[in-house]
Amino acid sequence: MTYNDQFIRACRKQEVSHVPVWYMRQAGRYDPEYRKIKEKYSLLEICSQPELAAEVTLMPVRKLGVDAAILYSDIMNPVASIGIDFDIVKNIGPVIDNPIRSAADVERLRPIDVEGDLGHVLETIRILDKELEVPLITFAGAPFTIASYLIEGRPSRNYLRTKEMMYSEPKDGSP
Repeated sequence: MTYNDQFIRACRKQEVSHVPVWYMRQAGRYDPEYRKIKEKYSLLEICSQPELAAEVTLMPVRKLGVDAAILYSDIMNPVASIGIDFDIVKNIGPVIDNPIRSAADVERLRPIDVEGDLGHVLETIRILDKELEVPLITFAGAPFTIASYLIEGRPSRNYLRTKEMMYSEPKDGSP
């Protein structure tokens, strides 16, 4: 197996044979095979099944010959693990059933057990590690982004509730 390291070399500012290419949202609307999967499974259902998430991650690598794979996942993956019910609503994004409204709500969240709660993500990465001949790009939601979804209850343009909570209930000892 020949490993394509052009993406990693470019990240390290080393010489490359060509400008590495990858696409955000590589598994997308252009691909009839992906659309067929999306007719049957939601985004979160795909993410929760390691074999399926790995296959969807691999599809554009095989079809397009890109220089890096992007893990098929979502920044909301850890949210269910802390005891928050939500859904990804088409044309809206994440919608939280019972948004966080106070520091007491935050205290009720449970800690994440990475192996137990997010084992499906780890297993997807293990599968991909055996299959990929290109680097794997993964991602995570920024703390403010995730916090704002949890507090606002959905994506927001102005983050009023989030800002209100930040200023009215700052963590003890913060500057």
